[in-house]
Amino acid sequence: MTDAPPTGALQGLKVLDVATLFAGPLAATMLGDHGADVIKIEHPRGDPSRTHGAQRDGVGLWWKMLGRNKQAITLNLSSPEGQEVFRTLAADADVVIENFRPGTLERWGIGPEVLHEANPGLVLARVTGFGQFGPYSSRPGFGTLAEAMSGFAAITGEPDGPPTLPPFGLADGVAALTTAFGIMTALRAREQTGRGQVLDMAIIEPLLTVLGPQLIAYDQLGELQPRHGNRSSNNAPRNTYECADGRWVAVSTSAQSIAERVMRLVGRPELIDEPWFATGARRAQHADELDDAVGAWIAERDRDEVVAAFEKAEAAVAPIYTAADVLADPQYAALGSVVTVDDDELGPIRLQNVPFRLSETPGRVRTAGPRLGEHTAEVLARHGIDADRLAELRAAGAL
Repeated sequence: MTDAPPTGALQGLKVLDVATLFAGPLAATMLGDHGADVIKIEHPRGDPSRTHGAQRDGVGLWWKMLGRNKQAITLNLSSPEGQEVFRTLAADADVVIENFRPGTLERWGIGPEVLHEANPGLVLARVTGFGQFGPYSSRPGFGTLAEAMSGFAAITGEPDGPPTLPPFGLADGVAALTTAFGIMTALRAREQTGRGQVLDMAIIEPLLTVLGPQLIAYDQLGELQPRHGNRSSNNAPRNTYECADGRWVAVSTSAQSIAERVMRLVGRPELIDEPWFATGARRAQHADELDDAVGAWIAERDRDEVVAAFEKAEAAVAPIYTAADVLADPQYAALGSVVTVDDDELGPIRLQNVPFRLSETPGRVRTAGPRLGEHTAEVLARHGIDADRLAELRAAGAL
């Protein structure tokens, strides 16, 4: 494991990550990528993400990504001793990220009023399924529920099939990005006011924004978008197509000029002269005819030939990748989208890099997710808890 000092725009920012599965911890990961000093506080049983998904030799692989750039300590916040330690840590922090059910921190005596009394500049990010108030606020909330209630699942899937959920944590990921932005907004406000504040993040909300015009279209026109599978109601051809070698590509024609190039490429230029071809929405009404033309041409060629031909024609195409393809792709390699990290449990591992590049203060993946409680003694020593007190806390079940 690399012990290089933090670098990046957020160096010196102190973050306590008390959240689990997955939006809150991922928001903390993003702050840590840019140099924030992130302390991951876990129950002595460990964050559930340590055992979630694939493992190698009993080591959770998702955790290695989610726990990167963090120091890990254990702390039982339901115990009085653990709450006392947490108050000490929070008094010196800039940000706390938590995702307990509303009222839990208050019941433990570490709610916003208590924390802000000791540390008025603290930003407390509270990430829950349904927010801190309202009729659903006490319900357990997960990303799947947000994907259902936001309208995402209703418009996803084949026209004659059921609503479809994504096979990964989409809502959690979008909420994590939004939470990280919310935290930075609150920190910017603190520069002006000197005061921290509470960020109330409901996982059901961010997907509403990225779904675009769904709400306003219903509000103004009474229209509900149906399921189109891989097609779009706004343009065509837009679909996935199987190549002769059994591999797949995706084609997009959001721009009129691209649609025209595609039809010339596949040998059907006469379709461009049809009156309905002039707009994306009208082309979408003739998706069957356009898909037949594009799909037949692609089906006769191997994927590499298809991609090369589309690129030469300056038409929009992409191969449909698996993780294996991503790791071998030259564009991802050029961007540095995947980074290799030396981990003391697994050795060299490859994982996603920081998802954007800053020219002056780039972020960096310094370490993968640490062992459970690996930094407990080190972190608590910085806050005046010596070896004797550490032993007392362990004996009391606080660590």
